[in-house]
Amino acid sequence: MGLARVAAMITFGAVADAYERGRPSYPAAAVDWLLAETGPRVLDLGAGTGKLTRLLTDRERDVTAVEPSDGMRELLTSRAPGARVLAGVAESIPLCEGSVDVVLMAQAWHWVDPERALPETARVLAPGGTLGLVWNVRDDREDWTARLGRLLHPGGPPPAGHATAAALGDRPDLYGPAEAHTVEWRYAVDAARLADLVASRSYVIAMADDERTTLLREVADLAAHHPALAGRDVIEMPYVTHCYRARRHGVARDRAAREEHRAPRQG
Repeated sequence: MGLARVAAMITFGAVADAYERGRPSYPAAAVDWLLAETGPRVLDLGAGTGKLTRLLTDRERDVTAVEPSDGMRELLTSRAPGARVLAGVAESIPLCEGSVDVVLMAQAWHWVDPERALPETARVLAPGGTLGLVWNVRDDREDWTARLGRLLHPGGPPPAGHATAAALGDRPDLYGPAEAHTVEWRYAVDAARLADLVASRSYVIAMADDERTTLLREVADLAAHHPALAGRDVIEMPYVTHCYRARRHGVARDRAAREEHRAPRQG
């Protein structure tokens, strides 16, 4: 595990309460698409505080949630009592071969090493099972969200986390072609929740205290004075949820791939 991954585990654990208060859940339409035509056994990988986990247990799925951070996992255990909670990472999943029908990662795939995570997710999936990835991305087509984006990233937006879903095409021996789906929706927050949402971002956690305080003050000023927000008790934040899924090849395809790999090369 790289140092960046270790640092992320530590920082997210330190702000688990703010993460739980401020971060949005996921729209039902996105979850339904990810779970379409799948079996009952679901692994929520990198589950955080259980934002997605709770939606899965509400659908009466047999849910296992795996999370590396102690602080996040403590909240996850209390907030998602219907799930089996384990410590672990995507590169080393504490489950047996073929033990789940679906592996989902919400807001987390960009933290993993796909060269190790792709075969590891395939290992725990039953043949024909689904690997699904999902990200909530703030929609900056509105003026106030665009201004928020400039406060958060004065030098320009960072690479989109969901762009890392392209790695699903790196192992055609394990997974079929990836499918994509988007859902547009709105997340209702107040000024305090907006501050928690900002404070739970990894790059904000890493800021110096005075720099973080200045940023949160600027966010509060935006919420109080922007014409679209001033005087409102509830703020409607627009989101686009990006979903991706790929099917694990079945037994016949796996066997053929292994035999092709073992066959001596000609010429």
